Amino acid sequence: MSQEQAFIVVLNDELQYSIWWEGRDLPAGWRAEGTSGSREECLAHIDEVWTDMRPLSLRRRMEQAGHV
Repeated sequence: MSQEQAFIVVLNDELQYSIWWEGRDLPAGWRAEGTSGSREECLAHIDEVWTDMRPLSLRRRMEQAGHV
């Protein structure tokens, strides 16, 4: 009987989201966001919370330039 792989939602310093295998070391520059579950559950969570796909650095530059 196969058991479904568990995943976690990860986040980098640019506030970009991804998923990673639960229990494995995170790649450099990524941290656990706090959500875990099946691949589908994690991707659904990302769809819900990641509403602005622009990297944080770009958003900050656009705000400084007066663009929202």
